[in-house]
Amino acid sequence: MTEPPCDRNRKLLLALFERAIAAAQPHVCLPPHLPALPPSGKILVVGAGKAAAAMAQATEQHYHALGQLDAIHGFVTTRHGYARPTQKIEVMEAGHPVPDSASEAASLKTLEFISTANRDDCILVLLSGGASALWSAPAAGLTLAAKQQLTRQLLKAGARIDEMNCIRKHLSRIKGGRLALAAAATGASMITCAISDVPHDDPGTIGSGPTVGDQTTRHDALAILQRYKIKPPPEISSALENPACETPKPSDPRLISSHFTIVAAPRASLDAAAELATAQGLAVEILGDSIEGEAASVARHHATLAKSAKAQGRRVAIMSGGELTVTIRGNGRGGPNQEYALALAEALAGEPGIYAIAGDTDGTDGGSGSADDPAGALVMPDTLARAAKTGLTPAAMLADNDSTTFFAGLGDLVNTGPTQTNVNDFRAIVVDGP
Repeated sequence: MTEPPCDRNRKLLLALFERAIAAAQPHVCLPPHLPALPPSGKILVVGAGKAAAAMAQATEQHYHALGQLDAIHGFVTTRHGYARPTQKIEVMEAGHPVPDSASEAASLKTLEFISTANRDDCILVLLSGGASALWSAPAAGLTLAAKQQLTRQLLKAGARIDEMNCIRKHLSRIKGGRLALAAAATGASMITCAISDVPHDDPGTIGSGPTVGDQTTRHDALAILQRYKIKPPPEISSALENPACETPKPSDPRLISSHFTIVAAPRASLDAAAELATAQGLAVEILGDSIEGEAASVARHHATLAKSAKAQGRRVAIMSGGELTVTIRGNGRGGPNQEYALALAEALAGEPGIYAIAGDTDGTDGGSGSADDPAGALVMPDTLARAAKTGLTPAAMLADNDSTTFFAGLGDLVNTGPTQTNVNDFRAIVVDGP
């Protein structure tokens, strides 16, 4: 008996998403980049991000296989609910996307730990998306409460990740190259292994660039606040007006012993998913791995592309990555990927033969900050028809930013739990109709 097209393509979309995630798992991508043990010293491990615990596990497994596990020690910080068991590298949990007191404690502990290194040691930094919130050490004169308020303001305004991180770098004791400065003061070398979750894989944006020089300025940060018409807490404004908050730049000679390597990036995950789609007889069109913009607007553009492919009789998987944003105007629940999926469903208007998935590869798309928040959502040709039968109104729920409620009512949320990696958003539209 032939499998119904909706069932077949639902399975395919979920398999594409899983393939993208699998390509960026730390135990796959990290070991080839880990440093050799220093001749006379140890490896001090620190790290932060949604993949930090899995990166710590992969690091321990690597050095255990070499019989050198006792030569490493340290700790990493990950999101609440994302911890994994380790032996030599302690795992702490902290708040994301809004930092909490554990975020502040973790960053201060990191700086203190770094200070114990000597010139014979190597400091290994395991970095992944989410580190900006998980390492939150307010600069002198700032409070954590003020930074929390600013983070909420930026999220609500729909600021891009690079814009948010530009501001964060100028309000921190650890971001924007300052962790590298702390390492330089000890004489130890520093190696950063990073999983990229940002458009264009900019080292200065991943985790707000704690180990690389910063190309942005405090004037850039002030301009971003002005662009979004954000009035931050007074202490934030005062800090950004002070030249002392400026970050070390890429040419700073103190950063010469800090080395940076990207071990996994969004493009590799898209390519892995593309291989699977090709094996299923689909042509593949990758729109890019660094797409940015308002989620609903991008979705409408992608719906036009899918309808065009359908009209041409093409069987194709249209894929993209990047980080979309949502300007919050309503009171609903959701995230950029779910908002994209809802706007896409509305724009496709039940077009037969077009199926889609949008999800965050870290397993959490917006939500309350819990580890069991949905990763994204699926769109089927009958999405709007099923919604009408259950009393769900796409336009009204999109206006209220209530995409989670919409897709939960249809059973079309994608729930993966923590994936232990983070290479940004993954979107695939499969055109498979007659």
